[in-house]
Amino acid sequence: MRNRLFEPGCAIGRLLVFFACGVQTAAAQALPPKNRQATPEKVIAEHIAALNACDWNRMMAQYDDDVEFLSKDGNIVRGRAAIGKMFEKALLPPVKGGQCGMKLIPEHTVVVGDTVNVVWRAEAPFFAEPYRGSEAFETRHGLLVLQVTTWDPSAIKTKK
Repeated sequence: MRNRLFEPGCAIGRLLVFFACGVQTAAAQALPPKNRQATPEKVIAEHIAALNACDWNRMMAQYDDDVEFLSKDGNIVRGRAAIGKMFEKALLPPVKGGQCGMKLIPEHTVVVGDTVNVVWRAEAPFFAEPYRGSEAFETRHGLLVLQVTTWDPSAIKTKK
């Protein structure tokens, strides 16, 4: 059975509903200070660790102001504040429509210059089976500036 949250008509704000849990909403929080990393690989390692820890502040610290997020269906989210709002909706516990408790597990990584390409699988107690996808993360000066994803919420199979 598929959760209604993952139907194709859902808003972009739920595009990445695979991370984090109920902290204060992003609207109630200022964006955290940026946390630059030494290498592109460390940027992505920190990003994935923050997502898996359900830590909105830590995750948002990885994005630069002019970041763009490109989804599989052609939607674009521009700017750090807009990404924060997107994750505000995504970073909720499953009972509130989010994905806290899901773990993103890198399976293959290729680094080309400042771009880190990751093939991953996502697992969660509320998924009927693992979900696989890939991302390209463009970094600049220790921060994320472009994220391209194959995430397709309608393809995730959740438990009944």
